[in-house]
Amino acid sequence: MASLLDNWKRTHFTKNINTNLVDEEIIVMGWVHEIRDLGGIVFVVIRDRNGRIQITAPSKKIDSKILEQIRGFRKESVVAIKGKVQNSDKAPKGVEIIPNEIKVLNEANQPLPMDPTDKVKAEIDTRLDNRFIDLRRDNISSIFKIKSQMLHSTRIFFEENGFIEVNTPKLVASATEGGTELFPITYFEREAFLGQSPQLYKQMMMAAGFERIFEIAQIFRAEEHDTLRHLNETISIDMESSFMTDLDVMDILEKLINKVLVDVIENCQEELNILNVDLKPSQCPFPVVTYDKAVNIINSKDVEMEWGEDLSRAAEKILGEEYPNYYFLTEWPSEIKPFYVMPNEKDPTKSHAFDLMYGNLEISSGAMRIHQHDLLKEKIVEKGLNPNSFESYLKSFDYGMPPHSGWGLGADRFNMTLTGLNNIRETVLFPRDRKRLTP
Repeated sequence: MASLLDNWKRTHFTKNINTNLVDEEIIVMGWVHEIRDLGGIVFVVIRDRNGRIQITAPSKKIDSKILEQIRGFRKESVVAIKGKVQNSDKAPKGVEIIPNEIKVLNEANQPLPMDPTDKVKAEIDTRLDNRFIDLRRDNISSIFKIKSQMLHSTRIFFEENGFIEVNTPKLVASATEGGTELFPITYFEREAFLGQSPQLYKQMMMAAGFERIFEIAQIFRAEEHDTLRHLNETISIDMESSFMTDLDVMDILEKLINKVLVDVIENCQEELNILNVDLKPSQCPFPVVTYDKAVNIINSKDVEMEWGEDLSRAAEKILGEEYPNYYFLTEWPSEIKPFYVMPNEKDPTKSHAFDLMYGNLEISSGAMRIHQHDLLKEKIVEKGLNPNSFESYLKSFDYGMPPHSGWGLGADRFNMTLTGLNNIRETVLFPRDRKRLTP
């Protein structure tokens, strides 16, 4: 690379080039986005991660060798251009660069597998097969700039509220929640699994006395869903806190959501405009809908649902019509929640579990956890699981486990709500589903 660049260094990103730089010599580096050859003059648009700038090459003003180089440009090749900034009323930024030296750093093969200028629409599979080019498009890169801001704001929020970031194993010996939704792997002479959730480790951190922890990491679920909202590898934002109830951590979740909304609106307005999304802070507090009430609403709309069932897709759509923004679903039946969820002390058929919904999309689940060893072991058996498989986990409940609560927030689904998308694959750089393991 050094031999290609020699002593050249980029002096400006495209977004920083303006009329204050007129008559200055600068160096820009990026991709050839568009070329227009009008005979006596050639216009080239150079793109970097921040935007675009017009390179103008009039045949009467520049060296013929440079003009020949420019005419030989291939779209999406990587180039470096040294030139002088000039005013131009017709250029998109009010300025243009007149080149006096050019380096072609890497030529792109032709034809391209897809057009990053959006002049020819590509199907989702073509885009994902050529994701590195798909991500060059403004509307696609905007999704991930917003996601980056969301994750940054999330970390800031947790740090400002006294949480410690942890990193838990993703290779585990047993299921987190039971069931068959596990990816088995060969771990030397025995079987192991990819982690479904950091749940058990989060709770062990409560026994460790950390009191407030969070983690942002991948989780893996071997679900055979083939929908617009399910993937087999996703990012989960998890928190756990001692001496807190389910209501306390619902309050934390609500505050985090609004912190992210405010920060994205403030720092990503250009990206929101590109995506044509009018994002607004959410009304607080979020509505709270009990499971009982939800069942009544769903049945009143001629969608049958018995008490004790999980929400069907049709049921979720009904609730989304009633509550189009963020809202909590609470008091879920204990029977359909994991073994570690605290049952309601007044009515054990109900639990201290909640979901955070956005319209018809579930984006978070949480609960107050069982912190008593004997009750926890009893619930493990009730769910048809073997307590011996949870020996190291259960051990942490024998030596001073405080009451605690927590939740997991799907970062990719959350980003769907920020960007107005309806396909979770759009919010993941390289999605993994039933059919896609590459790139």
